[in-house]
Amino acid sequence: MSGQTVSLVIAGNGGAGVVTAGSLLLEAAAKSGWYAYMTRSSGPQIRGGEAAVMIRLGTEPVSSHDDRFHFLVAIDWQNLNRFAAEIPLGPDSLLIGDPGEGEAPESIVRMGAQRVDLPMKALAKGVPGGRPNMIAFGAIAAMIGLTEDVVLEVLRDNLKRKGEDAIAASIAAFRAGVEAAATFPAVPRLAATKAGSSERWSITGNEATGMGALRGGVRFVAAYPITPATEVLEWLAPALPKVGGVLVQAEDELASINQIIGGSYGGVPSLTATSGPGLALMTESLGLAVAAEVPIVVVDVMRVGPSTGIATKSEQSDLNIAVYGLHGDAPHLVLAPTSVADCLFTTQWAVHLAEMLQTPAIVLTDQAMGQARAVISRSAAIAFMGQREKPAALEAGVQYKRYANTPSGVSPMAVPGMAGFTYTADGLEHNETGTPSSQASDHQAQLDKRLRKLTGYNYGDHWADISGDEDADTAIVTWGSSAGPAREALERLRSEGRAVKLVAVRLISPVQPEKFERALAGVSRILVVEQSHSGQFYRYLRAQYDLPRQVKALHQPGPLSVRPGAIVEQITQWS
Repeated sequence: MSGQTVSLVIAGNGGAGVVTAGSLLLEAAAKSGWYAYMTRSSGPQIRGGEAAVMIRLGTEPVSSHDDRFHFLVAIDWQNLNRFAAEIPLGPDSLLIGDPGEGEAPESIVRMGAQRVDLPMKALAKGVPGGRPNMIAFGAIAAMIGLTEDVVLEVLRDNLKRKGEDAIAASIAAFRAGVEAAATFPAVPRLAATKAGSSERWSITGNEATGMGALRGGVRFVAAYPITPATEVLEWLAPALPKVGGVLVQAEDELASINQIIGGSYGGVPSLTATSGPGLALMTESLGLAVAAEVPIVVVDVMRVGPSTGIATKSEQSDLNIAVYGLHGDAPHLVLAPTSVADCLFTTQWAVHLAEMLQTPAIVLTDQAMGQARAVISRSAAIAFMGQREKPAALEAGVQYKRYANTPSGVSPMAVPGMAGFTYTADGLEHNETGTPSSQASDHQAQLDKRLRKLTGYNYGDHWADISGDEDADTAIVTWGSSAGPAREALERLRSEGRAVKLVAVRLISPVQPEKFERALAGVSRILVVEQSHSGQFYRYLRAQYDLPRQVKALHQPGPLSVRPGAIVEQITQWS
């Protein structure tokens, strides 16, 4: 990264307060003018079990983890071995643990990190009401350069509902941790910047997705809770009534998508959020929305599959079902944010496009992005909200053609209750008035119409984030959460004097061949980066675009994320 960063892990059992300590750390980072990126990993248990938060703090925006962590603080060692592959350490790393909690797992010890003792439970017992996670918080703050005044402000803000005794106990435990860390080996420290918390947001990808939905005009949500998409619904549930909207918890995924089709048919922009197993159940109704030209948005926060897979881990393996999962020729929109912050814009844009084009839009985020919490610059309010084309008054004796074969492919859409504009809307093929038809000419005309409205629309520059050197002969092409490590790899390569370009695709479908060709003008080599076992994105690009002769793929399944160093290594070896 262009600025300073420090990377750390806090781990422990499900009741150790790991996530609480990480969240407090991010809030203090925001007040210090820093940026942050925090992901969490946990087992499949509903309650308890092991937990870890992986955090990277920086003086400049950060959107991915580094190749290794500078230190790990283990409040206890409970099942930490399950996270070993997700927590790369090295000889220069510190392994900080409680000597009263036994020995570190061999899988962690083998990485060669320097062992440092921090008796968190013993120190916590010396503080009335003290907790080990606050001891850990104090040690971390001292190590990385957080000032006490900032931390005390954060503690008081977060604990004021628990009363003065809880605040005093946490402050005392925090100070005990600071004192204990005085003799620890040095790790990177960050300097406070002039920017304060008023210029920073602490937000998750799922929260940003919910905010983007509201900004886009969504006022009805129906969904069934599912990991890791539930937080989208939890954020929207109290937010929707404030703008006159409604959220309904449906009995299952089939009910939720059919309810939003009904809500949208009634004229209200509608959305549901789910994960891979839920999307699989929704595909038949997605086809109905395509055929009936009803705009809806489906957010898929992807997780490891197939089937139930690993519910708490991330993977970019729903691409194929999102693009190809509908039976028949059923063109629709598929979009993917390129960062936690971009979840807001991409979801808002998806609502806009769905309403304008009267079609379903699938938004692909994933567990790593959706449940990641980031400290980002405050998002500017972008003033666009999709407006459906509505019919004008009919002349006497003229029948309303809901599916009129217009040059753009978009037909005026009436809502129930408009006098004279009744029509049939279902999954059967139909003619221009909506009357079911089995005629080849009607089928051909409606197929052409539904495709034309997507391929003929001008999506502008939002289709992808393009950065790097204009004259580069090597390009990294990626999508979704893999864009974060790809951006950092780009910076590293350019700092070494290599000319490289990055294309992070936001609009997956429909494809943009002319824009893609211009973005890769002069490029002779492409590295495609993604998190899937079979290289779904790589194969999709090969099928849909004209690519240079030299194309390589860097793809791996979840739950291990792609690291910037792996991308740099691939490009360097290729060169």
